[in-house]
Amino acid sequence: MPKTLFGRSLLIIVLPVAIMQIAVTYVFFDAHWQTVTSRLSEGLAGDIAWAVESYQDDPTPAAFAKLSKRAEESMGLSVALQPGRKLPVGQRHALFAPIDQSMQQALSQRLDEPFWFDTTRYPAYVDIRVAVPGGVIRVLAPRDRAFATQGHIFVLWMTVATILLTTIAILFIRNQVRAIERLANAAEAFGRGGEVLAFKPHGAKEVRRAASAFLDMRARIQRHIDQRTTLLASVSHDLRTPLTRLKLALALSEPTKRNEAMKRDLAEMEHMIDEYLAFARGEGGEAVETVNLRELIETVSEGARRAGAEVAVVADPDLSAEVRPNALKRALSNLIMNAAVHGEHVEVAAHVRGADGAKGGGVEIFVDDDGPGIPEDRYEEAFKAFGRLDEARNQNTKGVGLGLAIARDVARGHGGDITLSRSPMGGLRAVVRLPG
Repeated sequence: MPKTLFGRSLLIIVLPVAIMQIAVTYVFFDAHWQTVTSRLSEGLAGDIAWAVESYQDDPTPAAFAKLSKRAEESMGLSVALQPGRKLPVGQRHALFAPIDQSMQQALSQRLDEPFWFDTTRYPAYVDIRVAVPGGVIRVLAPRDRAFATQGHIFVLWMTVATILLTTIAILFIRNQVRAIERLANAAEAFGRGGEVLAFKPHGAKEVRRAASAFLDMRARIQRHIDQRTTLLASVSHDLRTPLTRLKLALALSEPTKRNEAMKRDLAEMEHMIDEYLAFARGEGGEAVETVNLRELIETVSEGARRAGAEVAVVADPDLSAEVRPNALKRALSNLIMNAAVHGEHVEVAAHVRGADGAKGGGVEIFVDDDGPGIPEDRYEEAFKAFGRLDEARNQNTKGVGLGLAIARDVARGHGGDITLSRSPMGGLRAVVRLPG
């Protein structure tokens, strides 16, 4: 069955029409055309039988001339005597088998003598030959005397009607589905954080209702994002102000062990606040841009290298994607730093999805490490906010369990996702999939 709404709607409309046309055509040929053709063939066979019997009753040239004249004037048949001739051996069959079958059956019922006929040699005539003593009687009969010749016109009209109805159905369904496609594109663009320009409810009543509901939902979500952004800006300012005062006070005080411990506590607190805000901020309101992924990955990896990590990058220099740069940097930084903490070597690779680059578009980014890894049954648990898998991987004393949660939130905000698996390097592999 078709998977698209257009294909299914077209099938719903066209299939009954096609079945009806086939049924009508079958009934026409079975109940009308074949019946008429059989009657015509029987009538022609009777006239030929009369001509053969009349010649056999009086085989003189004068009698045959009179017979031929009567057949020409009364029956429209051209009858000729071919002395010394024999019936042809081969026979060419008509493209439409019922024509030959009907003629064969009618002649077999009416004639006792051997006969031969050809319905294909002459466009307007049927060539029939009957063996008689001393030669062959050849009869040329008009085709409309042998079978109904208007059947193809009926089939032509049925075909034209089917094509016309199918064309109208395609145009109608295409116009109806286009409104749903616009709604789907607008929802997808909004889900990725892009702008939805000049989108208005369009199409059938139900589609317009769904589009209006989408616009209302988008307005509510946007209002919620704006309120959250404002709140986060206030919280960030309010929290950082006392932290800055404390850091300044410690910087001006005597350097003692207690003060050094307090500085480390303040640094850890500031790091925790940054991660909490990054997780709560989510997509923020950053615009989507076309960026070079190789350069972006190199920038993130350079930051990890400065922190002491050994990171190798494998990516096409021209590979690009439409993303929110800062959000993706934050996600990749979390993944790379997480890999660097638990392994000695980290490799980041990026390429177009599919070996031939044609898997529906999109990009895959692999982050591999040679650390201890995570049990397969705990992959999803690793993405939970504030989750810590201490028994599976060494504890990151600076982390608060939000790195993978933030990374997946960013990936899903782009319309993609992040999955975990076993790395060829022996540790953990994180795969970031971004749509095209």
